Amino acid sequence: MFSKKEKYIRVEFHLSPDKFALMHSKLDYEDITQNLISFQKIAKGDKNGGPIALLEIPERFRWLTAVRSAVVQTSRPHPGKSKDLDKTFDKLFEELVK
Repeated sequence: MFSKKEKYIRVEFHLSPDKFALMHSKLDYEDITQNLISFQKIAKGDKNGGPIALLEIPERFRWLTAVRSAVVQTSRPHPGKSKDLDKTFDKLFEELVK
């Protein structure tokens, strides 16, 4: 979730090892998990996330959601409004991801 006005960006993921194994026998669960953790580090601005993590929040968001990503493909961004971004994020994450 991203808000330029609130200078907010948040990335979370939920990857079930059992479901992953059923769908992707040729992909390595740990490799995919590490790529997703890198996305989180970039979103948080963690210096261990590499040079992209040091960019301003809007630039990080554009990089994370770029269509050309070959490792992790995010869905297209959808606009919306919220008075409590964390609460909205938690609600959407629970409804759409878990």
